[in-house]
Amino acid sequence: MSKLKLLTLTAALSAGLATAVAAEPLNIVFTHHSSASNPFWQAVKKGFDDACSKLEANCQMIFTQTEGSIDQQSANMQAALARSPDALITSIVDNQAFDQIIADARANGVIVIASNVDDTDGADGSARQAFIGQGFIPAGYSLGKAMAEFFPAEGPIKALVGVSAPGQNWSEQRAAGVIQYLEEFAATNPDREVVIERLDTGTDGAVVADRVGAYLNANPDTTVYFDTGLWHAFVAQVLADRGIEPGTVLMGGFDIVSEVLQQMEAGYIQVQVDQQPYMQGFMPVMQVYLAKTVGLSPSDIDTGQGLVFVEDVPELWDLSRQGVR
Repeated sequence: MSKLKLLTLTAALSAGLATAVAAEPLNIVFTHHSSASNPFWQAVKKGFDDACSKLEANCQMIFTQTEGSIDQQSANMQAALARSPDALITSIVDNQAFDQIIADARANGVIVIASNVDDTDGADGSARQAFIGQGFIPAGYSLGKAMAEFFPAEGPIKALVGVSAPGQNWSEQRAAGVIQYLEEFAATNPDREVVIERLDTGTDGAVVADRVGAYLNANPDTTVYFDTGLWHAFVAQVLADRGIEPGTVLMGGFDIVSEVLQQMEAGYIQVQVDQQPYMQGFMPVMQVYLAKTVGLSPSDIDTGQGLVFVEDVPELWDLSRQGVR
């Protein structure tokens, strides 16, 4: 086929698809495990809304009333599917809770894409067609490894790993990655005492501050605190209120929100991992479009484990204010 004919065919196909989308808008629903007060999910929503706007699709993102509520997410999924959408985008924070709902949706011809959190067994554990999000264990490992660059050159290391949502895939896997690295650090540094402890910290900033603050009172020799979410920013404020100097307790966690950026600038947070939430909202919508219009199968996208340090903060402030990071 000549280049001219190919370009003509491509233009005609694009025009035809645009007309089809305009005539029959896609109906897409995005359910997940988080409440509207979680700043991370506002960036996901921004990506979702922008993609839906480009396609002129009918879209709805449904938050839970209670942060992390699997029961509420399950109810939201069932209510949304009762309206027979073209596609369901959802987070899979539990390996069993949504299996039947997703299987039934697929049997009824609904495209199902996991975003942000996947079944730990991937496609073998769920009928979802693709996952768009971070590899949590590698991300946790990378956080631990990057933080080790800030460890004191000698002496014992006492590490606390805060598990924000015990039993939920994202939190458990990130914690497992951090602990994996710390155990390797201990093995390669046999002359140093390395103590690793887990703590159920929660997903409410005030609760996390109380629990970790109490732990640090009882364990003033703590070297480093790892959070599996963004709530170590509230622990940083506790340390500041107590007059504890930045860097006395090293801290790192996940996601780029304003509270974290403030505490990075203040010196209380040394390393942060970005999972690019805008992409987690934007790309599933585009995959639904491609599946419905040209028959492309949804495919996995790793949204990354970008490491962020204090020198990166100025540029991130602008993007954070735009709601895309």
